[in-house]
Amino acid sequence: MPEVPAAASRGSACMRAVSYMVSVAITVLIIYALYINLSGKGFRFAVGEFLSQTSPYMWGSLGIAIAISFSVIGAAWGIFITGSSILGGGVMAPRIKTKNLISIIFCEAVAIYGIIMAIVFQNDFKNFDYKVDPFADGRYANTVDNVFAGFAIFGGGLTTGFCNLFCGICVGIVGSGAALADAHNASLFVKILIIEIFGSAIGLFGIIIAIIQTQGASMGDKK
Repeated sequence: MPEVPAAASRGSACMRAVSYMVSVAITVLIIYALYINLSGKGFRFAVGEFLSQTSPYMWGSLGIAIAISFSVIGAAWGIFITGSSILGGGVMAPRIKTKNLISIIFCEAVAIYGIIMAIVFQNDFKNFDYKVDPFADGRYANTVDNVFAGFAIFGGGLTTGFCNLFCGICVGIVGSGAALADAHNASLFVKILIIEIFGSAIGLFGIIIAIIQTQGASMGDKK
């Protein structure tokens, strides 16, 4: 049987790990939903009430946390994949170690994207006072603008985080292949580098879409 390339095996392992985490999260959610419905507590599964009563600060903070943490995970994952190939290939061909550092820079840029967007989202946070809703038994109600701002920042954080996560994995796998190909044939490096550049553009697309998502967000009391 033909030997599976190291980059391909690491890439498939990454995708299996992501699929496993998503499957576990969905399974836990389904089990919880079945439990509260079968135990006669189905009224607690009120998604609409939960979304309307939770603080916009919580959603905004979650969006910022997801943006920066997933971006850092993607950068670390990509550096791990391509760095191991550079070190391994550099044993047989020491000339590849310097110019293949461009792959490490591309991976590190993914984390920088997350930090930049986290700072942008943080600037949308403004102080506001909760208003008492007379039609909700005296409970506090959020204004429409503040709710929209919280959800917009949360959505922008999801877009930034996941785009940068998969961008880092993509750049890492392609960079690993570039290092191994360069060790075998130096003329292949520039050709594969073009593919790596297109892969790194995924993170920029995520930033642009996140900026569009949060463009109309305005949190705070209107004077």
